[in-house]
Amino acid sequence: MDFEQALEVVDASVFARFGRHLTDVETAILSGAWQSQTYEQIAVTSGYSASYITRDVGPKVWKSLSEVLGETVSKTNFQAALERHWRSQNKTIQSITRLDADNDFLEVPVGIVPLDSAFYIQRPPIEERAYAQVSKPGSLIRITAPRQMGKTSLMHRILDRARQEGLRTVLLSLQQADNSIFTSLDKFLRWLGANVSRQLTLEPKLDAYWDADIGSKVSCTIYFQEYLLSEINSPIVLALDEVNRIFEYPEIYLDFLPLLRSWYEDAVELEKWQKLRLIVVHTTEAYIPLDINQSPFNVGLPIKLPEFSLEQVQDLAARHHLNWLKQEQLTALWALVGGHPYLVRVAMYHLARQEISLAELLQTAPTVAGIYSDRLRHHLAYLQEHPELATAFKQVVEADEPLPLEAIAAYKLESMGLVKLQANLATPSCQLYRLYFRAQLS
Repeated sequence: MDFEQALEVVDASVFARFGRHLTDVETAILSGAWQSQTYEQIAVTSGYSASYITRDVGPKVWKSLSEVLGETVSKTNFQAALERHWRSQNKTIQSITRLDADNDFLEVPVGIVPLDSAFYIQRPPIEERAYAQVSKPGSLIRITAPRQMGKTSLMHRILDRARQEGLRTVLLSLQQADNSIFTSLDKFLRWLGANVSRQLTLEPKLDAYWDADIGSKVSCTIYFQEYLLSEINSPIVLALDEVNRIFEYPEIYLDFLPLLRSWYEDAVELEKWQKLRLIVVHTTEAYIPLDINQSPFNVGLPIKLPEFSLEQVQDLAARHHLNWLKQEQLTALWALVGGHPYLVRVAMYHLARQEISLAELLQTAPTVAGIYSDRLRHHLAYLQEHPELATAFKQVVEADEPLPLEAIAAYKLESMGLVKLQANLATPSCQLYRLYFRAQLS
């Protein structure tokens, strides 16, 4: 196993567990550790400060890998741990390959649903409205839903439609930004400008347009207006995924979000800004305090992704060749997991592979022996690390009626997909979570 193979394994495992890829600094730490470098040597090679590598990112890397690999991982033993994980994966793949010969049409329900997938379920009229909106000059699309509801899959389809219509596209996930990027507005806006430039195959020329005397927001606006939007002849679609990450950084969102709103409003009068179309994707409605006249969350086209209906679950079952399932059986599954796209797809996948019967699936689902055990344990571990959320969610799963929650706890639990909110009243998002967490948090 060489380092490139190890890096692929780690990146894929991190994405499967946390829904993000390795950042540049994480990759630098793994590369240095693979070569038995000290943290000081890694810092010199990568251009980061030694204290940042030693005290901040380094410990977080090994903590994340420990969660991913299911054993304690450190700088000294991570190669051996990866080797064990890799060999285990290969054995699993070999055993699965024999079964897959009869199930070549299936897709593992992890990550983004591919553009050509037979398992993408449309939610009319959402897609067509989004496709129409992105073609409009100066448009803004806001996609909101809890995790693993299909936000990023929809965003990729909008970007694909835009490319088909001759538009240039840029996709930035804020999950891929280093923590240091969020230490100041200036760093964040320069990161934004540099990344947009490179994805448009333009040379970053930040220093030529940045002026400390006029401030970062004006500098960034001039950079977009006089350089990016001037150099590219066609309209540009800028998609920002995981925007909710900045909700934890008031020093960023208090200026950046109004900046997005101002760019959208500039398109009303300035032709050059009509070339920019924005897609903003985040997990829940923003709980952050913003002036209503400065927020980008009350303009443009709002898209709040709903769960699948029972009819859509039936459609998905047919696509998995599960025509033998009776109406009452599908209704029982729907009653357990609701119409949550990921939970439904995981169930369909295991049923189609004939790894489990529906009766066994329904019985074991809310236990550590069920098909959702990894996801449930992941949520449980997070709640245990945040006792205030665990206490709030315990009250929700034990209540027979919708329960009022404090605003930030409600936002975070909804972001995780654990609760549904009606006004400020919370209920468990599905019976699976009520049953599992009622037992685990008691």
